[in-house]
Amino acid sequence: QVQLVESGGGSVQDGGSLKLSCVASEWPKNVNCLGWFRQYPGKEREKVALIYRGGGSPYYPYSLKDRFTISHDYKNTLWLQMNGLKFEDTAMYYCAAGWCVNSWSQLNWHYWGQGTQVTVSS
Repeated sequence: QVQLVESGGGSVQDGGSLKLSCVASEWPKNVNCLGWFRQYPGKEREKVALIYRGGGSPYYPYSLKDRFTISHDYKNTLWLQMNGLKFEDTAMYYCAAGWCVNSWSQLNWHYWGQGTQVTVSS
């Protein structure tokens, strides 16, 4: 059973930084990609950053690629560095692990964390 636990959320001022962590019990064989997502109240979960465990360029939405950086180790940890935080970044952030193919065109998320809240005050 794979468990993912996020941490590092909190409340920051506009323009501040946070680094989120996601610690897994393991990266099993059915996981080749890792991701961060966020969810606003009443909205669907949206992609923040994606990365293949084996390397290559991470994926970011255009609006976030200049501020957010995803990284991981080869053991059990995923990170999201968030800089220049804005009020609109306020959301619940989740990490996920799954199987991704064909340059992010096919995504299958098998495991999710419980979420960590990020709040940015203007």
